[in-house]
Amino acid sequence: MLKQETTGLILIDVQGKLAKIVNESEKLAVNLEKLIRGCQILSIPIIWAEQNPKGLGSTIPELEKLLIHQKPIEKYSFNAFENETFQKSVLESNKKQWLVCGIEAHICVYQTAMGLLENNFEVEIVTDCVSSRAKESIEIALQKLQNKGAGLTTLEMCLYELVKDSRREIFREILSLIK
Repeated sequence: MLKQETTGLILIDVQGKLAKIVNESEKLAVNLEKLIRGCQILSIPIIWAEQNPKGLGSTIPELEKLLIHQKPIEKYSFNAFENETFQKSVLESNKKQWLVCGIEAHICVYQTAMGLLENNFEVEIVTDCVSSRAKESIEIALQKLQNKGAGLTTLEMCLYELVKDSRREIFREILSLIK
């Protein structure tokens, strides 16, 4: 089970033109907005990475505007955990569970999740918050990640799991995101 106290969110490479051509790109952007807002309501730290931003462009504006109080971590390795700044951010957060979302599921999301797993972190892939250009690539990535020890969750499932109780004051805020 995810716990608010031990969970962080990793947002991978939702950038430029690529973000517009992945499978169900509009739905992905809406879901990512909800996930980021939900994590902000729950005070869950967010680590945000961009792959080669000079080449791929910056994070899409609808997400970037939600993350104005922090800067993305620029990376060139597909596995973000190989980036020293990213790794330091993960370690300094003192979180053991990580929700992972972004693009592309079969490349940077997959390799970053594997990097986390190999370093003994618990990983949950938010399945309706990841995408790739081809639907088959998403399916293979999720299957392979699950076989390697990552959990699968959804936007709604992880937020409710983190809230735990409908009597909590923040539940109404989370509910308004989901509806």
